[in-house]
Amino acid sequence: MGWIMGIVVTAIDVAFQVYTWLLIIRILLSWFPRLNPYHPVIRFIYEITEPFLVLFRRVIPPIGAVDFSPIIAFFVLQLIRQLIVGILWRIL
Repeated sequence: MGWIMGIVVTAIDVAFQVYTWLLIIRILLSWFPRLNPYHPVIRFIYEITEPFLVLFRRVIPPIGAVDFSPIIAFFVLQLIRQLIVGILWRIL
């Protein structure tokens, strides 16, 4: 039973890592405004990250042309990941 929980915790950790990379890609994509926003890959990245980012935009609105919400979201996601994965590993 313990090895199954290990696989589950590892899968949760990997899911957080994948989402972190999606946020990083989203930040990088914002530097290239001429990209086609209707391309399926770009749309997927925006649709999967926007619900999380909007939480931070409500608290930290863009300052001029600079949006700090993805940076704050990135750090909060890392904190949540460390808390959840750390707690789950301790339970094992």
